[in-house]
Amino acid sequence: MKKFLKICLLLVFILSLASCSSQNTNDTAKKETTETKENTNKIEVKKDKEEDKKFPERKGTLTAQVDLSKYDKGKTAKLWLPIPQDNDYQKISNVKVDLDEAHAQQKETTDEHGNKMLYVEWDKEATDRKVTLSFDAERKEITRGELKGTENPQYDKELEEFLQPNSMMPLDGKVKETADQITKGKKTDLDKVKAIYNWTIANMNRDESVIGCGQGEVEKLLENPQGKCTDIHSVFIALCRASGIPAREIFGIRMSKKPSDDITKSQHCWSEFYLKENGWVKADPGDVLKAVLKQKLDKNSDETKKLQDYFWGGMDSLRVALTTGRDLELNPKQDDKPLNNFGYPYAEINGKALDFYNPSDFVYKIKFEEAK
Repeated sequence: MKKFLKICLLLVFILSLASCSSQNTNDTAKKETTETKENTNKIEVKKDKEEDKKFPERKGTLTAQVDLSKYDKGKTAKLWLPIPQDNDYQKISNVKVDLDEAHAQQKETTDEHGNKMLYVEWDKEATDRKVTLSFDAERKEITRGELKGTENPQYDKELEEFLQPNSMMPLDGKVKETADQITKGKKTDLDKVKAIYNWTIANMNRDESVIGCGQGEVEKLLENPQGKCTDIHSVFIALCRASGIPAREIFGIRMSKKPSDDITKSQHCWSEFYLKENGWVKADPGDVLKAVLKQKLDKNSDETKKLQDYFWGGMDSLRVALTTGRDLELNPKQDDKPLNNFGYPYAEINGKALDFYNPSDFVYKIKFEEAK
């Protein structure tokens, strides 16, 4: 009997140890799971902080690599790449070009709008049609100063081109009618353009289904007010010009917040309007509307109003200005039709433009490397 009791007590002891071990294992597993969740949360917070990081200045190297080698020998191949230039807020240096010069000629040219570009032409014997263009860019954040406006200012003759219509931006009919409604009762150009800026944000929306940056056909956009940056800014600029205020689009590309990144699809455009007392002033209703869509903001929310105020005369440092102008004839002149804008690389094979939205036709990549 005593022996039986000893055996029972031993079994109880063994089961107790197993239970404790199991509990410890479960507690350890729970602890590990909790720690994993905490670590994951820490990573996510770190990622969010990186995305929210501000850059009063941004410096780096941008490298564009183009390869037209897929086209058969015997075809004429031509390429135009935009080259940015210095201005008050950006500095460009160390421009370099690398290509096989045995069957290619290259030169830097400027068009009638002042846009600078690299032109490359390969002869019909070329099979290697690769070219690399790189440059260093330094960009400063722009903060709005005091803006001033007067009634009926007289602008210099050199600003006349920024008051003209183009194939995408008529300034009569529906465009003029809309501009007059928006600016009714406004006396100064400053008051008028501010009303147009606010109207653009209130009435337009970003549409992610649009290819690239959009085409900017203003009459169609007034009927269906949604698109991407070229669409939004074309409306803003057309309404400014129809109101007698010089305005223009700047086509460029964004530098990444990451130390190294593929920015092939980071093209962006923004607006500038001219005030006699201030000169060219920046505006980016497109980025306001992008934030509204991406962050699911209400247009009347405090977050939207802050962005709306920031991009009225202010601008971040994460962008490199490349070109301006519409209906462009490049230098040397392209064989195909005038270019709607020059924010992307442009190439022709046997005189026919390649679709720069289609990587199977037009192979190129743009990289960003942060300055060390």
